[in-house]
Amino acid sequence: MYDFHCHTTMSDGELLPTELIRRMAVLGYSEMAIADHADFSNVRELIRAEEAVKRSAELYGIRLYSGIEITHVPPDQIDELAEYAKGLGAEIVVVHGETVAEPVAPGTNAAALSSAYVDILAHPGLITDEDARLAARNGVYLEITSRGGHNRTNGHVLSAARRAGAKIVVDSDAHGPDDLMSERTRYLVARGAGMDEEETKKVLSQTFESLFSA
Repeated sequence: MYDFHCHTTMSDGELLPTELIRRMAVLGYSEMAIADHADFSNVRELIRAEEAVKRSAELYGIRLYSGIEITHVPPDQIDELAEYAKGLGAEIVVVHGETVAEPVAPGTNAAALSSAYVDILAHPGLITDEDARLAARNGVYLEITSRGGHNRTNGHVLSAARRAGAKIVVDSDAHGPDDLMSERTRYLVARGAGMDEEETKKVLSQTFESLFSA
């Protein structure tokens, strides 16, 4: 099991990084990323802090990847910040997409999907077919999420991804312990978005290596 979009007290989450890691281990996860909300003011500190708890994650049987979620950054700065984060050691760069639940700047989806340094576009809302094709062309994963509010458009995101041939991940966008997905919850989120059994099994069994090592 993987989850590449989790938050901690380093941004607006409720759990210290190590407590989050422990709870994920108990639920059966083997891979995860902490992807706290980032802009130019805090990206360096986030990545440094995540590196500091990798040994703790290893001792709990989890491979922790350093990540950030670029959040409400002007679209014209997204590529610059993503490149900067990768240079600092970020292994996964997530961008906070144009969810219907928040006033994200128009053009954020397109800017994220055009960047060579972005890996996942989180909760992209009512993503256009043009942007979904951009995701497919540039190898950026579109996120199906369990997060309340953001998950209102999961079915639309999956349909757009299918039409474009874009790839999908299922993440929690967890901010607290009640947001963490069990194995059963992950299955229900995928099926609820409209995946069939075969597609659900394929998407939920992905690993960091299978996703990002190409």
